[in-house]
Amino acid sequence: MHPDPAYRSDDRVLFETLIDGAGFGMVFAPTPSGPRVAHTPLLRAGEGAVRFHVARSNDLSDHLDGARALIVVNGPDAYVSPRWYDNRDTVPTWDYVALEIEGTVRRLTDGELEAFLHAAIEKHEARLGGETWQTQESSERTWSGLFRGIVGFELAIEASRPTAKLSQRKRPAERARIAAGLEDAGAADLARLVREGAE
Repeated sequence: MHPDPAYRSDDRVLFETLIDGAGFGMVFAPTPSGPRVAHTPLLRAGEGAVRFHVARSNDLSDHLDGARALIVVNGPDAYVSPRWYDNRDTVPTWDYVALEIEGTVRRLTDGELEAFLHAAIEKHEARLGGETWQTQESSERTWSGLFRGIVGFELAIEASRPTAKLSQRKRPAERARIAAGLEDAGAADLARLVREGAE
């Protein structure tokens, strides 16, 4: 989390949208061999939990059940140029949205893992539009092989540390120029958030 309180947000909808929109994050936890990270699909499970899976061969898979872990979800981010400021005698920075979630992890049952996989697939297939791929198109052998190769988990959210660094310390006219610059640079999602914060 950014140390400047100006960039902390209690906009719960923004961060739920971030988890739902990204659908992917990083899970960090200690192991006897040192800290490890897994990059994994995420799905909110009600208001107070996040579900994910890792490969059974991942170093974390044997150490997550009952452990305290950290999930990081990154939203839009981009370089911010001083050319967009009133005073160019300064330095560049980076605007971004990110969420840290901390909590205790439990292993999912096979039934819960199956439900998680179906829900995640349906969600992401629907985003693609057109004819969706259906899980029944996967043979029993293929699906069973996938199932044997992963372990599902749920993190109960005990702490949440959101950061929305969106040029809040700049005047509205500067923020409008920053948003326009970000949009021109291909960072439309971040530009929209900078604009919304200026309103």
